[in-house]
Amino acid sequence: MNTKTLIVIGGGAAGFFCAINSARMNPDMKVTIVEKQKQLLSKVKVSGGGRCNVTHACFDIDELAKFYPRGQHFLKKAFHWFKTNDTIQWFEELGVQLKAEQDGRMFPTTNSSQTIIDCLLKESLKYKVDIITSCEVIDIQKQEEKWVINTLSGNFKTDYLMIAAGGFGSSAKFDWLKQIGHTIEEPVPSLFTFNIPKNPIIQLMGVSIPKVQIKLVGSKLQTVGPLLITHWGLSGPAILKLSAYGARELANKKYSFSIIINWLPETNEQSLRSDWMNIRNANASQKIGGKNPFGLPTRLWQYFLITCKIKEESRWAELAAANQNKLITILTAQIFEVNGKTTFKEEFVTCGGIKLNEIDPNTMQSKKVDNLFFGGEVIDIDGVTGGFNFQNAWTNGWIAAKAITEKSKAIQM
Repeated sequence: MNTKTLIVIGGGAAGFFCAINSARMNPDMKVTIVEKQKQLLSKVKVSGGGRCNVTHACFDIDELAKFYPRGQHFLKKAFHWFKTNDTIQWFEELGVQLKAEQDGRMFPTTNSSQTIIDCLLKESLKYKVDIITSCEVIDIQKQEEKWVINTLSGNFKTDYLMIAAGGFGSSAKFDWLKQIGHTIEEPVPSLFTFNIPKNPIIQLMGVSIPKVQIKLVGSKLQTVGPLLITHWGLSGPAILKLSAYGARELANKKYSFSIIINWLPETNEQSLRSDWMNIRNANASQKIGGKNPFGLPTRLWQYFLITCKIKEESRWAELAAANQNKLITILTAQIFEVNGKTTFKEEFVTCGGIKLNEIDPNTMQSKKVDNLFFGGEVIDIDGVTGGFNFQNAWTNGWIAAKAITEKSKAIQM
C-alpha cells in the first residue's frame, strides 16, 4: 500500500488538532508536526492565566459567529461541521471535563492548561504522530503531486500539507505563502489594552468595574462590559472587545485616539441630569465622600470627587452647581486620551493573514492549490477574548483532518 503522508506546520492548537484527528481518522496515514519553537502548544499553556480558556459556552452558530470581528460569514459555514458542543464532547471522550464560568468562558475542571496539553500529547503518542521541534520552515514548493518543505533542519516531502503556523506581525513574514499564489490581508494586532500615560486614574490600578460603556470618538464603535484599571491604563473585556473590533481603525490612528467612558451604562447624561435632584434630596444630609449612590468602587468614587474638586466631607445638599455639572459629565461621558497599546498578557493575537475567499470553509483547503490546508491565526479570522480563538482553532483543525482523511482514503481505495 502507498502510505499517504501529512505534514502540519505549526505545533499550536489548530495544528495539533488537525494532526491528531487525521491520525485517528486514518491510522494508515503518516502524520508529522513541524514546529519552529522548542515549546509546543505555548498559547494553550498561557491562556486564561494558565487555566486554558478552551472554548465559550455559546451554542448557537449565528450567535457564536458574532464574536469574531473578522470571519463571521466564513465561520457560519465552518461551525456546521464542528462547533462548541463538538469541542466539549471531544475532550470529554478523552476524560477531560470542561466547566463554564459565569461569563461563559470554559476551562478544564482542573483549572490547569497542562490538562489540555497532556491530553493532546497523549493522543499524539497514541496515534504515532511524529513531532519535530526547533525546525524553522524557509519555504514550501509544489513538485508534481508532492509538497516539498524546506527547513533549516533539512527538507521534507508530503502528500498533504496543513499550515497552522500562527499569526505574523508583518506582511513580509507571509512571503513564503505569497510565493505559492495566496493573498495576504495586512496583519495588525487585535487584542491589546489601552495606554493612558500620566493620567491620574492609573493610580487606581487593580480597581475593576463590572460594567461600563466605551465609545471610540469619531467612530460608531462602542462596547459594554467589565473594565480593569492597570498601572499603564485600561484593560478588561470591554477594552479588549473594542481593540478587536477596531483593530484596523486603531492601527490607522497609530494607537493615538480618544475614548468616552460612561461609568453608569444603564443611564446617560440627560437622564442622570433629570434624576439628579431626586438623588441629591435622598442623600441631602450625607457626606458625599461616604455616600456613593451609584454602587461604584470606593477608590473610583474618591477619584471622581478629586477630579471635580469636591470635598469628601461636604454634604450632598451643599453641592455647588458647577461641581454637580462636572460630576454628572464625568460619570456618564468621561474622555480619555489613549496613546499606545500593550499586548494582552502573553496572548498575542493578530487580525490579517490568508484571505478567506481563497479557502474553502467546508474543507479548510486552499482554492488555489490542491492538497494545501490552513488553520488558526495564519488565516484572516480572529475572535474577541473568551475562548473564541481556540474554538476557531479546534474547528479549523478538525475540518481539515476530515477533508484530508476523505481525500487520502478515496485514493487508497
